Amino acid sequence: MAEQINLPELTVRQINLTQDNTQDSIKLDSRENSIAVIHQSRHKMDKVSPKIVLSTLNAKFFHTSFGLRYLYANLKELQEFCEIKEFVIQTRAIDIVEQILASKPDIVGFGVYIWNIVETTDVVNLLKVIAPEIKIILGGPEVSYETEKQAIVGCADYVLTGPADVSFYQLCKDIINETPPDKKILNSKPVLLEEIALPYQYYTDEDLKHRLLYVEASRGCPFKCEFCLSSLDKSSTPFELTLFLEQMEILYQRGARNFKFIDRTFNLNIKTTMQIMQFFLDRMTNDLYLHFEVVPDHLPRKLKELLTQFPEGSLQFEIGIQTFNTEVQANISRKQNNAKSKDNLIWLKDNTNAHIHADLIFGLPGETFDTFKDSFNQLYHCRPHEIQMGILKRLKGSPIIRHTEAFDLRFNPLPPFNILSTDRVSFTTMQRINRFARYWEMIGNSGRFKYALPHILSDKPFDDFMAITEWIFNKTGQIHKINLKKLFELISQSVEALFPEKHQLVISKIELDYHASKLKSLFNGLNLYAVAQVESTSKNKSLQRQQRHMS
Repeated sequence: MAEQINLPELTVRQINLTQDNTQDSIKLDSRENSIAVIHQSRHKMDKVSPKIVLSTLNAKFFHTSFGLRYLYANLKELQEFCEIKEFVIQTRAIDIVEQILASKPDIVGFGVYIWNIVETTDVVNLLKVIAPEIKIILGGPEVSYETEKQAIVGCADYVLTGPADVSFYQLCKDIINETPPDKKILNSKPVLLEEIALPYQYYTDEDLKHRLLYVEASRGCPFKCEFCLSSLDKSSTPFELTLFLEQMEILYQRGARNFKFIDRTFNLNIKTTMQIMQFFLDRMTNDLYLHFEVVPDHLPRKLKELLTQFPEGSLQFEIGIQTFNTEVQANISRKQNNAKSKDNLIWLKDNTNAHIHADLIFGLPGETFDTFKDSFNQLYHCRPHEIQMGILKRLKGSPIIRHTEAFDLRFNPLPPFNILSTDRVSFTTMQRINRFARYWEMIGNSGRFKYALPHILSDKPFDDFMAITEWIFNKTGQIHKINLKKLFELISQSVEALFPEKHQLVISKIELDYHASKLKSLFNGLNLYAVAQVESTSKNKSLQRQQRHMS
């Protein structure tokens, strides 16, 4: 039985008096008096009841905080005193603080991640100025390593490192019972998956309608890729499958149709993978959407046969390639069969309806501009729908830092802690790749140029797109806030300037893309040429006005 929080002696005594019919009880004259005493007791209890707020700042409203719901699910008797308040990083810190304080909390717990560390620090600082009596508890991957050095830790009361499913409950109970720990940084003990309550019932109906639902069939990762925090895991541990599928069934019956699995290696145990995939295939609807991270070189025949049965729009696979360079793979302890990975990517594109999102990372130790270019070209010819161009980031706690001196890795000291240069990649080159990645996201990954792009790029797609990147940047100086109509114009103009022999064909394909985008303005109104076109064949400019009247 869960241990109860300690309520003041007077309150406990009064509650007992309303329920005790022994000789020592107060004898009440009427039902009205009895009700009055109960209300009085509850009022006193409310005055001493703690209030806990669980909060985080999501990158977008579409996201939900899986971690907060795990904490809430495991609060036991404290759960009735807790509420979840989620925000987005674009919201002003002072407005977030106002909404948190409206709940009159005694304890506020924040989930801290690489994408919200700056904004969360502002919120915590403001909270401590306005309401210093509130106890602030931090948790999450961004404060679980190198903890004492971080500014946000200095203005918080406690930090829980590691998985806090159980430790957050214990800390809150200690604070409420006035037996708080005597140190600020507390290391959470490993948790057994069978001993924690699952969070899925705490997705609201509003979440199910409008937001992405995160689910996990396992925790951990057996691989040791050094750029990733999951490399610190010793193994991958599954949740009990029957219980997990029961929870998925409940979500499905409530109307959930948008599931993002956060398992690092979803297709590690093929038997389990097959059961989960079959579960959803049996419940397939037009709006069911499933996202999985899969290992590219592990697609046995039985799984392939099952994948072919999923309809278009129902599957997205996130496939981490990172690099095809074997030397770099060895440097970061990544094991990958490159030939099988490429074969499987091509097979998925040709034989399934899955949307394929493949990842590359630039800036890994030992990678050069040319070796990365080779990886990009190889991956492009595997024809994934998207190539995510990631830039190496220094995630606190990740083993990648062991290469800092050997490869002269220089990271941005500010979030997102991206690589700035290495012994083989200058800062200038890094900036070129950053721009390439940004334009590729707008043009290659957006799906808005699916007709034109294959005719723009040759068998050397990296070189071609780098030329377009530099042409557009030299002309505009922008990598953000380029409206879609302008982007159509810039692509056409860059092709005319760089690959004039392709321009007329590309214009016809751009027109298809433009109509598919459903922009309101007419395609004929676009400026598709880098060099102004001659509007009239007349050589006598003095006659042009007369000719316009006559035409």
